[in-house]
Amino acid sequence: MSTTALLTNDSDISRDDYCVFGLATCFLKEDGEFHQVRVIEPIPSAALETICKGIPTSYELACAKSVGDIITEETLSKTSDFPDDAQFCDDFVERTLAAVRTYKSSPSAQSLIPLGTVKKDLDFSLEKKRVLNAVKVVKTEDNVKQHSHTHQVL
Repeated sequence: MSTTALLTNDSDISRDDYCVFGLATCFLKEDGEFHQVRVIEPIPSAALETICKGIPTSYELACAKSVGDIITEETLSKTSDFPDDAQFCDDFVERTLAAVRTYKSSPSAQSLIPLGTVKKDLDFSLEKKRVLNAVKVVKTEDNVKQHSHTHQVL
């Protein structure tokens, strides 16, 4: 399925629509070791508002672009704002379309980063690692012990 088809199937989204794309530093866990990866991903309006208020984030930078700057014909185009080693996130097109809709429903968020500009003064932190392939294994020991009268009718 091509990205052009996705854009034409979504009649509410055009190539000129506003979206913010961030460069996130994430980690992959392999054989007990963490490997750093840089990921380009769309940032929804609510997340952008929070990030701009100064909370620590895994985003090194955020840039406002039109959808057509990144999604062209049947390919994804990395702009010069992003380093060569950065890769696009999983489900990039679908996530971008969802993020664009958040900016349409909250147009005031577009004033945080004007179209065509890059914001680099984010509170970048790797204190809490974003692990992309983390798997949560639930064990019997994780169960919470309940009081013996919890399920009894007294």
